[in-house]
Amino acid sequence: MSSDTLFKFARIAGIAFLVAVTGLLSACQVKPLYALSTGVTQKLSEVSFSDANSRVGQEVRNQLIFIAGRGAGETKTPKYTVDLSVTSGTGGVLYLPSSDTSGAGRTTVTASFTLKDAITGKVIKSGSRAVTSLVDFPTQEFAKQRAVRDSEDRASREVAEMVAADIAAALSR
Repeated sequence: MSSDTLFKFARIAGIAFLVAVTGLLSACQVKPLYALSTGVTQKLSEVSFSDANSRVGQEVRNQLIFIAGRGAGETKTPKYTVDLSVTSGTGGVLYLPSSDTSGAGRTTVTASFTLKDAITGKVIKSGSRAVTSLVDFPTQEFAKQRAVRDSEDRASREVAEMVAADIAAALSR
């Protein structure tokens, strides 16, 4: 085979490859999760969340209501319900041997949820998400309590975002 023939063959193979890749990529359908055309925004606004049993649980619930309703509050006529269980804990991780106290810690907020159809009670999705937020412990007791609370609030917002994304993905199917 001459180099001229090899060059023509490589050129034809390259063009065929580009056509094949273009055909494959045109078959992909990627849509934004919260696009209006998917109907997820409407479905999210029809979700009701169970009552909370702690301050951190209430923070997660409030954030979920805000995300689901786009700031409009909780729906009066839910088509879907979410049973939500939230736990949190804070522990020290950097111990100071001189004072036998901790100078830093981490707060973990875990949210377990079950998304159900409100009419049939059929479980659509269930899962659990956890977020860890780091915190520095000041020497003043009030400042330490406030730092822990701020850490819980940060973790609550993050875990609510994750749960909301899981719920939106389940409702988009």
